[in-house]
Amino acid sequence: MAVKQLSIFIENKHGRLSEAIKGISESDINIRALSIGDSSDYGIVRMIVSDLEKARNLLGENILSKVTSVVAVKMDDKGGALYKILRALEEAEINVKYTYAFTSNKQLGAYVVLRVDDVEATEKLLADKGFVLATDEEIRA
Repeated sequence: MAVKQLSIFIENKHGRLSEAIKGISESDINIRALSIGDSSDYGIVRMIVSDLEKARNLLGENILSKVTSVVAVKMDDKGGALYKILRALEEAEINVKYTYAFTSNKQLGAYVVLRVDDVEATEKLLADKGFVLATDEEIRA
């Protein structure tokens, strides 16, 4: 069930983000979710895209990229929804490395993306507790 996330590493300089995203945009690949973390010299752009392999090929060898499995969990669009998910993970002693959220223009609703050490254990725990998980197919459709 894990969702595949594409991460790219770029210099934190004027125009670098635009250059990295240009080929993806020109190829009608939809960026479903996006998060950018930066330092003074470099940034990590994390995204879920509609066509992972095509996006990665378009980036070519000039841009360092990595594919990572993440967990996407459906949540209500109201206060406290994220806390319920995080509390379940805390009780199970599952560490969250980072997180970001997105909404879908389809009937998928709102989701939080979680990067954790053990994707399968996290998915099982959350499913057992009644949370709804997204699949790659749902998000990329």
